[in-house]
Amino acid sequence: MSISLIGRSIGESATLLLNEKAAILKAKGEPIIHLGGGEPRSKSPIDAITGLSGLLTSGEIRYTPVDGTIEMKKAIIRYMDEFYGRKFEPENVIASSGAKQAIMVALQAILDPQDEVIFPAPYWVSYPEMAKLCGAIPVPVLPEDGSFHPRMQDILQNVTTYTKVIILNSPNNPTGVLYSADFVKEVVEFCEKEGLYLIMDDIYHRLIFDGKKRVNPYDYTTVYDDNSKLIVTNGVSKQYAMTGFRIGWAAGSKKVIRVMSNIQGHQTAGPAVILQKAAIGAINGVQSGVESLRLTLENNRNVMMDRLAGFEGVKATRPDGTFYVFADFSVYDKDSKKLSEFLLEKVRVLTMPGIEFGLDGYLRLSTCGSIKDITEGIERIKWALDPNSPNELYIGERKLVRDWL
Repeated sequence: MSISLIGRSIGESATLLLNEKAAILKAKGEPIIHLGGGEPRSKSPIDAITGLSGLLTSGEIRYTPVDGTIEMKKAIIRYMDEFYGRKFEPENVIASSGAKQAIMVALQAILDPQDEVIFPAPYWVSYPEMAKLCGAIPVPVLPEDGSFHPRMQDILQNVTTYTKVIILNSPNNPTGVLYSADFVKEVVEFCEKEGLYLIMDDIYHRLIFDGKKRVNPYDYTTVYDDNSKLIVTNGVSKQYAMTGFRIGWAAGSKKVIRVMSNIQGHQTAGPAVILQKAAIGAINGVQSGVESLRLTLENNRNVMMDRLAGFEGVKATRPDGTFYVFADFSVYDKDSKKLSEFLLEKVRVLTMPGIEFGLDGYLRLSTCGSIKDITEGIERIKWALDPNSPNELYIGERKLVRDWL
């Protein structure tokens, strides 16, 4: 069997594999605690459900324009005006089947084989594979100062004549770090000066804690016409807890959006009309659910940070947003994949190995679940790893005896 070079270069997702394994165990009745997911437990907004149910009962479920319905585009334009202070025309925006597809078609519209894509590390797991799917080269950049706050000099040291695009995700998955306004300003100005594309992955930009403010890249742009190479992507998955609806969008120059639309038209023919209806309902509807989710996640973060403080040698940067904590467990095992599999096998707690995000020895822990999930999950992890913990642990009626320390 002959497989393409690109096909051979794309690795299996360890995160999806672990999720699948956990789902199988849970279906068998195992007491799984899921600290690995990126999926809020909030219910979808009622305005979203009302929007799609009205269309669904009509029976008029048809094709839409490949870049989104007019109504969907108006909702995106309204959103961009409200949160970015930038007025766009319909030709400047595209609706996609999730923010992931919006980023993917943007990269396909921009990149040639052997071009380089720069992004700070740790990074969202799909960035390197997306670059590879375009025949391009991913260039992760780990801050030299050991923090998760990249500096412009970190970026500059990795720029070459092949560099085509920089991707920023802030607040960041997996670290929860919010990049500073000064850093974003420097990157925007550098990209405009050098003629590089900048993709701002803003999927978590309304889930920020401690009164900190989101950074608006348009505050620092000087190119406003069709020569702009700034692309902002977003979606309904995180802020509205609508992960299964798979609606995202991108805003950019008319030229690049037109090319993205052409590509998307041949891939999926555009997002489903009923899902667009739901997204329109969420964007235009009551927004109190977003703030409620943000407050819940902030409280969950506080609880998780308090519990992690009880570990000897574990270090975790306090997240500024998102619903993740990226914790250094290398004192117990520098092989994060091995450690993650061990915790799932021994105490039925699902975590995500840091190596998938570009940094081994770390685990990404999700704060999406309940307080009970967080406290019990961390308690199980501590019991499994800490030699000073009691030798026995009860999970429901089941008694576990530790025989590996």
